[in-house]
Order: sequence, then structure tokens, then C-alpha cells
Amino acid sequence: MPDEDRMPTSELLAYLTRMQKRYRVADRGGRGALLNEMEEMTQLHRETLIRWMGRTVERKPRRRERGRRYGSDVEDVVRVISETLDHISRERLTPALVPTAKLLEAHGELLLRPGLLEALGNISCATVGRMLKRIRQDEPRLPRRGPQEANRLRTGVPMRRIPWDEPNPGHVEVDLVYHSGSIVGGEHVHTLQLVDVTTGWSERAALLGRSYLVMSDGFRRILDRLPFAILELHPDNGSEFFNRYLLRFWAETVPGLTLSRSRPWHKNDNRFVEQKNDTLVRAFLGHTRLDTAHQTRMLNALYERMSLYYNLFQPVMRLRSKEIATDPLRGSRVRRLYDTAATPLERLCRTDAITPSECERLARQRDSINPRELHREIEERLRHLFTLPSARPGITEDVYQTLLTSVPTPQEEGVR
Repeated sequence: MPDEDRMPTSELLAYLTRMQKRYRVADRGGRGALLNEMEEMTQLHRETLIRWMGRTVERKPRRRERGRRYGSDVEDVVRVISETLDHISRERLTPALVPTAKLLEAHGELLLRPGLLEALGNISCATVGRMLKRIRQDEPRLPRRGPQEANRLRTGVPMRRIPWDEPNPGHVEVDLVYHSGSIVGGEHVHTLQLVDVTTGWSERAALLGRSYLVMSDGFRRILDRLPFAILELHPDNGSEFFNRYLLRFWAETVPGLTLSRSRPWHKNDNRFVEQKNDTLVRAFLGHTRLDTAHQTRMLNALYERMSLYYNLFQPVMRLRSKEIATDPLRGSRVRRLYDTAATPLERLCRTDAITPSECERLARQRDSINPRELHREIEERLRHLFTLPSARPGITEDVYQTLLTSVPTPQEEGVR
């Protein structure tokens, strides 16, 4: 019986406990019907179920704890790779252990003993999860902080969602993230982010303002880094995306491009880029105000390094299928199955969107980069960005806490 179809032990025992009450009060014919039902539900042998019905249904304690299969040297390598890939989840980390270990060894970051690569290839996802719980992350993660004309132009653009199982790269979602801080007014920096639905390839560009000139410059910056052609552009309904100047820009730059848009007030129509807005923009920059040309240039330099790090080295998982699972205890629910984690570059090379020579060039570029050094460079650039002054810094954390303590309580104001 496949593991993914097997009922979890806790649910199995709960189910057998409920069926045991019915089994003990049923007659001979009723017990046979109940055994047939339990056989179909649990896929257990009939004799096994009969034995369960005649004893107390409980999980027996383990007589002896299993010894550790992998030594401290394997755990040390997992720790180094986890830090290199910024402490991603065990599902994304496990398939990346062997290729990342080889790459780090080539750059002199690791010294692998004989047999260690084989151990990394055999280690299970659950074991990696237990290791990650034990590992003390002695180095912190990357610092995180946390019109009418547009209506007319949008009329002919269809509203839809790019399917999650789109097989061809080039169908991209795009969005704009504001960095205005606590002061909404005035000119400030925006992040233009583009995410490919099929491969997870993501690119970002920093813009000072959102006029046609800076928007077109940001798109050109992203197009210069994209290794594949854009087939469909899917933004929200903002006027920064739907104006006559930007539509003319796309008609001249990418002839034959398909435009689509999300439904108003339906953020889930842009679900892939909205997720990256949180993990690759807000998680790094928080709600800090950025409003100078110097900050914009430094942020663009940071985004160039992040493009290499997250597209060449960080594995991502893609939804493989959805199915309706019926559970006797929890009812019907949607069960989502994901494929094995792979980097956006690996996913791109499995398609026909780029030529084999271009794929080899990107692979050589990846192999020439030390991912730990790149990770350290991103950290340093981010720290430097936060030291740059803003033109209008807004309310700082100290001032905000002072304002909170100065607000009278309802009791002080005589309110009951």
C-alpha cells in the first residue's frame, strides 16, 4: 500500500476505537458487515482487524529507542547547507543537499569525507526535519523587518487567473510594493516584482516613484535579466500598469504579448507574486520608508544579487495535483500534493523555453558562484541599505513607543 494512501496511525486508532463499540454490540451478521467496512477503509487484513476488536485499542510504547543513523559530521554539513540556503524548509532542503554540498566543496567551503555524499543522498525528509530542530542557528537569518482613462484601457483586457499547472514558462504575474513607511505622501521607492508561474523564477527592480518613465525603466531592467521570453503579463488593475504609455511600451518591446488582469479585490488571482511580495520584499525591507535616489540604487544592486541567489540556488516546490480526500473523522477536504523541490534554473532547463547552450551558460555561471559568499554579500548590502538616511524618515520605533505610552488609558479619561 503506498505511503501517501496509508491512514495515519493516530487516525487509525481513533477510527478503530469508534468501530469497536459498534462491533461488540452487533450480532454475527452485523460484525461481518463491519469487518468488510473496516477492511475497505483501513486496507488491513481481516484477521488483524478481528484481533484489534478483541483487545484495547491503544498504541504500544516503543520498547527500545532507535539509535542515530547519521553522525555529527552529516549534521554539520546539513547545518552549513541550511545556513547557505537561508534556513529553508526541510522539503525544499532535502533534494538540494547533494548538489549544494558538491558546489560548496568546489569552492572550498566544505571538506567531504568518503561516503558523506552517499549519506546525504539517502537521508529522508523527516530526518532532516529532526536535525533542523536540533541545530542551533548560531548565525542569524538575513535581516528582515520586518481613473477614468485606466478604466477605458482595462475594458478589453480579460480578467482571469493563470492556471497553477501552466506547463510553459513565460506566463508571469507582476505587482508593485510600496516603501512609503508611516508617511504616505511624497515621492518614495517602490519594488516592481515579476514571478513566473511555471518555474518560480522571480525578478525585482527598485523604482523611485511610479511614473511611466521609471516603470518602463524597471521593466527593461527585469527583461535584461530574464533568460526566457514573456508570453503573458498578468498585473492587478492599477493605473500604473494600465495607461496608454505603458501599453505602447509593451507593444513595441514585446510584440504579441498577451495581457490579462486579476479581478478587483481578489488578491488570490495574483497569488504567486503576492506570496513573493511577503517572502522576498516585505520580509527583507519591512515597512521602512525609502525615498532617495541613493537608496534606490543600493536596492537595485541588492536585487541583482538576490536574483542570482534565489533563482540559481534556492529550491522551490510546485503544486503537482489536487484531489478531494474523504476522511471519516474530518470529512472532505482538498489534498494538495507537491513535487520534489528544485531551483527555478533546474525547472527552466527541463522546458523548451531556452536553448541547451543557454542552459549550459547559466549552469556554468551558477557553478562559478560561491553561494555562502553570495549569502554574506546580500546580508552586508541589506545592512548598508538600512544605514542610509531617508529624506522623510517618518515615525521611528522609539517615537512610536513614546506615543503609545503617552496615550491616556480609558480609566485616566474617566471612561468606564
